[in-house]
Amino acid sequence: MENEAPVPLDPAEEAFVRAFGRAILTVPRVFDAELLREQGISLSEYTVLRHLSEAPDRRLRMTELAARCTLSLSGVSRIVSRLEGTAAVERVRACDDGRGWSAVLTDAGLTRLETAWPTHLASVRRHLLAHVAPEHLRTFAEAVGRFAGGEPPDSACAVDGPCGPPGYDEPSSAC
Repeated sequence: MENEAPVPLDPAEEAFVRAFGRAILTVPRVFDAELLREQGISLSEYTVLRHLSEAPDRRLRMTELAARCTLSLSGVSRIVSRLEGTAAVERVRACDDGRGWSAVLTDAGLTRLETAWPTHLASVRRHLLAHVAPEHLRTFAEAVGRFAGGEPPDSACAVDGPCGPPGYDEPSSAC
């Protein structure tokens, strides 16, 4: 394989690569801009709140939260700090070993997420789903999932399942 000459992309492959490259840069920027303009929350903050809302007891270790958000630990730590400043998230010692830290979604944070959800949903429908035929959604989701590694297996949203505003049980007071 080392001595094989690279095979150029055919026109359809080239068009796909270029369009996909534009989309992976443009779509998150549009989501972020609309959330900031209409809700005063960034896409990264929204994503942290969403993942916490889907977690058991609305709680995740910081390392797990960073992995689910595809952010660095320092990046998610900065976002959690901002969200702590608005009382949307609390940082607490991890229950399992007491050495690490967990982020916990507060009631105020859940309310914040529920308030921002319609804006994000409208943005997703307008800037993403409106451009994919319903009969292609499953295939597209599977292809992108293979490329990106997919959602964690315990994600609250499946390809066939609805994904409405989060409203999970109150976090338990004990670990």
